[in-house]
Amino acid sequence: MNHKVKMFEIRDRGTFIPAIAVRLKPVNEAERYLAARAGYGVRPWEQGEYVLLTRLSGDEPTTHHAPEHWGGRTMPVAHRHITESWDDLETGQVIDVEHVLGETAEPKKSEQNAD
Repeated sequence: MNHKVKMFEIRDRGTFIPAIAVRLKPVNEAERYLAARAGYGVRPWEQGEYVLLTRLSGDEPTTHHAPEHWGGRTMPVAHRHITESWDDLETGQVIDVEHVLGETAEPKKSEQNAD
């Protein structure tokens, strides 16, 4: 199933960021219209290119629609990977930035199941 909302465990060196991602993929005219009015294109396929990524932790959760709007390295790399790999990613999956960048051979495991 191609979900419109997924949650991820974003990891990097010494970093753990819970995040939620929303793919703008309108399923009806009302959603298409609202996304168009917000500036995300007028056609559903254009709108479906956008993934809104929100950090769930911190004093002020932050949301961006484009990887280049994040500072640092962790969130831009994670956002780009999520956007490009959306259909292959499962909700709850670990997005290991070090692994995505080829810095480690194996991706990190979820802290959820840590002993």
